[in-house]
Amino acid sequence: MSEQLYTTKEAMLYSQRTAQLSKALWKAVEKDWQLWIKPYDLNINEHHILWISFHLQGASISDVAKFGVMHVSTAFNFSKKLEERGLLKFSKRDDDKRNTYVELTEAGSQLIMQMNEHYHDTPHCILDGSLPLRELYGRFPEFLDVMAVVRNIYGDDFIKIFERSFKNFKDNFDQVHSSARQ
Repeated sequence: MSEQLYTTKEAMLYSQRTAQLSKALWKAVEKDWQLWIKPYDLNINEHHILWISFHLQGASISDVAKFGVMHVSTAFNFSKKLEERGLLKFSKRDDDKRNTYVELTEAGSQLIMQMNEHYHDTPHCILDGSLPLRELYGRFPEFLDVMAVVRNIYGDDFIKIFERSFKNFKDNFDQVHSSARQ
């Protein structure tokens, strides 16, 4: 860039503010997440892999790693542990022998559903911290600016997978809860 559009001071303040807020937010998210999954003898990586596999319905290990923001070996090793527990199964595709794919077993799907049903059995300080904003504005905080930053860091594919997984979650949630009301 021939001309800098921001000062070093602005850049440093932005970076430090982002780092501090991200760390504080992650600490709360991590605590909430660990409390939620503790009764199921899972760690965060294992739960994230199950979640991704549930919503992407047959993702490659590379996709799990990319979307789970983890190294491929981490995704593979934790997936292997989940396979040993009967929650995931590995496969190869006829048209793609190079990649390994993971898919939830019936037991894995049931576990995800059970965990979702028991979401409110544990405290969630992120949710509690957001409720005053929901009461004030009629909605939870949105993440458009954060998503734009993430898109610029991880690319369009990440955001497409992100959107697809949450669309699948909404559709599945609505389907499960509409059949439960009948």
